[in-house]
Amino acid sequence: MAKSYHRPKTLLPAQTHYCPGCGHGIAHRIIAEILDERGMRARTIGVAPVGCAVIAYDYLDIDMTEAAHGRTPAVATGIKRAHPDKFVFTYQGDGDLAAIGMAETIHAANRGENFTIIFINNAVYGMTSGQMAPTTLVNMKTSTSPLGRNPLTEGCPIRVCELLSTLERTAFLARTTITSPKRVRETKRLIERAFDTQDQKKGFSLVEILSPCTTYWRMPPTEAMEFIEKEMVKTFPLGIIKDWSATKP
Repeated sequence: MAKSYHRPKTLLPAQTHYCPGCGHGIAHRIIAEILDERGMRARTIGVAPVGCAVIAYDYLDIDMTEAAHGRTPAVATGIKRAHPDKFVFTYQGDGDLAAIGMAETIHAANRGENFTIIFINNAVYGMTSGQMAPTTLVNMKTSTSPLGRNPLTEGCPIRVCELLSTLERTAFLARTTITSPKRVRETKRLIERAFDTQDQKKGFSLVEILSPCTTYWRMPPTEAMEFIEKEMVKTFPLGIIKDWSATKP
């Protein structure tokens, strides 16, 4: 009988610790597939931060290191500069990237550092009880905004891709999701584009993935996927936000 599923060699045969319906496992699978298909596994170095994203090194069979909370782009910068022949990517959540790590993210992007960020945006702090994040939607309830995010007192969600697109040295920025097989295929294509950007030494690349947090959204998985398609994409439009290579040689 022909198998319709084959585990990528880069994806370790580990039992998942993620909550039912979490999108991290899908993202891991996509990354593992790309590294296998391109024969990049031996030359890849990943950087994981504090938060749900930190356990990525338990699932990806590559060289990985952990960074202090928010310092992931700084660590990736050092690794890439010390080993320019290696392929370097970070795997970050919205709290790590857009809150405590926003300065690191902006300055790495502004310098055009030649590494790739995989940015998981689930609009809350997933590991520490679902507090409001920089990406929490207006009126969205969290453990620290029980009445819903009020833009008058807590501001509006930060659109990371659009913010970074204003910087001259950013090369490739895209936003996608994993809510359906079609969306998963598109996410894989965009991550491949980001990886190409780095391999071609064109500079900083980032792919933002809108992903569910079923536990702290207080939703079953199917409802969480619908929430992304019906609500999150209104604030965070999908697609390629910037492709520097389309206008530069």
